[in-house]
Amino acid sequence: MNINYIKFGIAIISATTLASCGGQQAPQQGPPPATPVTTYTVADQPVTTVDSYPGVVVALNEVELRAQVGGYVTAIYVKDGQSVTKGQKLYEIDRTKYQAAYNAAKADVNVAKANRDKTKKDADRYTKLAEQDAVAKQRVDYALTDLANAESQVAAAQASLASAANDLQRATVVSPLTGTIGISQIRLGAFASPGTTVLNTVSTNNPIAVDIPVSQADIPRFIRLKNDPSAIKDSLFSIQLQDNSIYKRQGRIVAIDRAVDPQTGTIKIRISYPNEGGKLISGMNVNLKVLNKEIGNQLVIPYKAVTEQLGEFNVFVVGDSSKAVPRVIKVGKQVDQNIVVTTGLKKGEVIVVEGVQNVRPGAVVQAGSVEAANGQQPAAAAAKK
Repeated sequence: MNINYIKFGIAIISATTLASCGGQQAPQQGPPPATPVTTYTVADQPVTTVDSYPGVVVALNEVELRAQVGGYVTAIYVKDGQSVTKGQKLYEIDRTKYQAAYNAAKADVNVAKANRDKTKKDADRYTKLAEQDAVAKQRVDYALTDLANAESQVAAAQASLASAANDLQRATVVSPLTGTIGISQIRLGAFASPGTTVLNTVSTNNPIAVDIPVSQADIPRFIRLKNDPSAIKDSLFSIQLQDNSIYKRQGRIVAIDRAVDPQTGTIKIRISYPNEGGKLISGMNVNLKVLNKEIGNQLVIPYKAVTEQLGEFNVFVVGDSSKAVPRVIKVGKQVDQNIVVTTGLKKGEVIVVEGVQNVRPGAVVQAGSVEAANGQQPAAAAAKK
């Protein structure tokens, strides 16, 4: 009897439920809507990048001034950091003993010449007497030997005079070139030893140069640039100073070192620049930017299409049925707002550029073209290394 009441209650509940649903089944969910994105068709194009090299500013001509004679410094004719001209007097070392040695050597020359003149007269006289058989032939030989000795003494005296004159001249130190003198390494009254004491340094500052280390793999390219007269006009070499400003003068390669450093695998390249304003100072550290036009056509995509995760670079490739599939790529140098792709993509493939953050792997996308939005392919101009 109780079982019948239970069955009757279940039937009533089922009927009530059907009535409340209006006798209709629940509707099924359809596929998610396509994600709106902007796409770009991968294409190759000429790429000009900029290679950056650490550089050091160097003087094209620099000379250390060393004392060539010994003595106390009796005069300094220039101020530290002053501009000097070739032949200008810079320092004077005590000239007293060198002047005395010069005077003595000069007197010795006069004595030797007087002795030579006397022996020459004797030789001439004995020679004439010998022609008249008025003197022995042996006496003529003695006279000619004395004359030869006197000539040798004159030559020796003149050599001593030249040496003394040279020492006297070196007691006054003059500038070997036109440029700028540094801070003096010796003070007035100090003793200067010949060959060891550095007095100062003089260097040219216009033009000036920058030395950079270049990988041996790049040597052929720099040899071509050195031999290319149009390289100066193309502004291939620009200097970035420590304040990130660019030195806007055109440089040219003036020297490539004779050998590669076996420890670093690099060779030194020297590039000369005009420096009228003196903005470049010897010893400065700079970055040298070199345009590289030899890369040729490369695959270049907008940089914003690339996502990075755990050191890997990825893009979404739009495939069949407009589904976005992630793909790992390898990238090269950044070119303005774009980046070079070395592997992972092919010409003609379509990638997601804008809306990447909304795309999930395998999601269907509704694409608009970034080329249509920009009106052109992304340009490849200057690179960031």
